[in-house]
Amino acid sequence: MAKVVYHIVQHDGGWAYQADGVFSETYRSHDLARGAAERAAREQRLSGEEAAISFEDADGRWHEELVQGVDRPDTEVQG
Repeated sequence: MAKVVYHIVQHDGGWAYQADGVFSETYRSHDLARGAAERAAREQRLSGEEAAISFEDADGRWHEELVQGVDRPDTEVQG
């Protein structure tokens, strides 16, 4: 099973969460960034329907994949 770790970090004059080299939006406080990361982590674990997704990796390349709704990663928030 894949694992996604959300790290809470200082970013762009505030706080953000980072996963696989990609930053979230910037939040005013550590607590707000952590709360957003915890919500994102919970949503990652939810089962759903099969879907086509597109995403940009840390190198700026776009990918398209078909994902199964039951193939959900384990998640963790650090920081």
